[in-house]
Amino acid sequence: MRPAGQTALLEAARQEFAERGFGSASIRDIAQRAGMSLSAMYHYYSGKQELLHALLDEGMDRYAAAVADALAAVGGSPADRLSAVVAATTRFRGEHAARSNILLLEERSLDGERQERYARRQAEATNFFREPIDAGVASGEFLTPYPDEARRGVIAMCNAVAQWYREDGPLSLDALIDRHVELALTLVEYRPQRGWSARSR
Repeated sequence: MRPAGQTALLEAARQEFAERGFGSASIRDIAQRAGMSLSAMYHYYSGKQELLHALLDEGMDRYAAAVADALAAVGGSPADRLSAVVAATTRFRGEHAARSNILLLEERSLDGERQERYARRQAEATNFFREPIDAGVASGEFLTPYPDEARRGVIAMCNAVAQWYREDGPLSLDALIDRHVELALTLVEYRPQRGWSARSR
């Protein structure tokens, strides 16, 4: 558990970065928004770079945990695992738009060493999609001849939710999740074996 002041700073920085972007956000405004002095802020973080890095780590931790929980609740088939990842990602982007947009847009603002570390975490997130798609292609469950393109299309579809989805819009998040799962399985050309002959006996 973080100290209350540290938590307040992270939330203030998240709001400032989401509203103004990292480049335009002011460290003074972040401290003021958190209800503390600059000197108190520097007790926790050395500046905007460290705040951004902490926010990105926190966001990736939450996202990875959401996906892990979703995977733990399904079976081992590639279709089930891909569906779980798509559902968890769509829900996370819809429920945590500000956090997601910082994750997706502000990594470019990190300095060199921090950017390299975050790139490794992004690769781990990509593997959530890559693993079930590659497994499904290898087993013949997914028929797409273009697994890399399908993966990129599915990821882009899920990530875009953070930019356009609104809770007060005409589509509920649950309905959107169902659509995204269906679209993802279509992109990988999922062809389940229905076993009709066994059922007719």
